Amino acid sequence: MIKDKALEELFLTQKPHFDDHDSFMADLTKRLDAVEFIRQHQEASVRRYKMAMVAAFIVGIVSGAVTMVFILSTPADVPLFTFHFETSILLWFAKNSRPIAATALALAMTLSMLSIINNVQDIMRMLGKGAFMPKYSS
Repeated sequence: MIKDKALEELFLTQKPHFDDHDSFMADLTKRLDAVEFIRQHQEASVRRYKMAMVAAFIVGIVSGAVTMVFILSTPADVPLFTFHFETSILLWFAKNSRPIAATALALAMTLSMLSIINNVQDIMRMLGKGAFMPKYSS
């Protein structure tokens, strides 16, 4: 309470004076234009990020679908890839190429989805910070 009273007295005793009204208005207009420029730049950045996320999502869905169709369309007894020389490790890879490819695809899609979710959260945080910027209409 005492601090509030002291602040109130401080503000009441403060009497701002403006020497040059035109200079003050020019400076104020310049600052408001700068705020408007920053707001427009932020909105443009958010639009670009949203479009990039939509494009990444569509590319991920299409590439995942194409890869799954390729894996499922080949005969089950034919390995997805073969090697021209035989070692035990390479034979094992060739024999288990389908589960390896399916696991790699699942991991890649999971990492992609986590990346997209992280980017969407970053965009939402940017929108949250921008929500408190004043809106000026021209």
